[in-house]
Amino acid sequence: MASAVNTPTPEIGTTNQTDDGYDKKCIFCKIVKGEMGTELLHNDGTVSCFRDIHPGAPHHYLVVPSKHVGNCKSLGKEHVPLVEKLVETGKEILQKNDVTDLNDVRFGFHWPPFCFVTHLHLHVLAPVSQMGFMSRLIYRLNSYWFVTADQLLQRLNSMS
Repeated sequence: MASAVNTPTPEIGTTNQTDDGYDKKCIFCKIVKGEMGTELLHNDGTVSCFRDIHPGAPHHYLVVPSKHVGNCKSLGKEHVPLVEKLVETGKEILQKNDVTDLNDVRFGFHWPPFCFVTHLHLHVLAPVSQMGFMSRLIYRLNSYWFVTADQLLQRLNSMS
């Protein structure tokens, strides 16, 4: 992947946003800044990764932009490289944790209003075959509330 990733634009109308792309009220911004004591599994200045506090699978990671970006509904075509970088980072984290069967993995986003944190975050779940009933429902394919990374990229690429 190219090292140059478009820097996302901040969520419009955010009054708690600082000049460095940090939203003082956003829990994920606080995690990325190290204010919550959450272990960062990855942080390269563009994207960060940490474990989900309510895992839906044995491996459940959240990959987020290091700067505050609104949810997936607020993205435009210019965010395609960012979403691709989130997915690439998720795959790297899985490989580091000995998850090699990418056919038993789910990469996706909750579609607003079905997301509780408005900071863009990619759910990386593996193995999908070991997810329980509730997780299969919450991270269900082809639902109103969850879109795969591929579906989001397709949607963004089709924008004019």
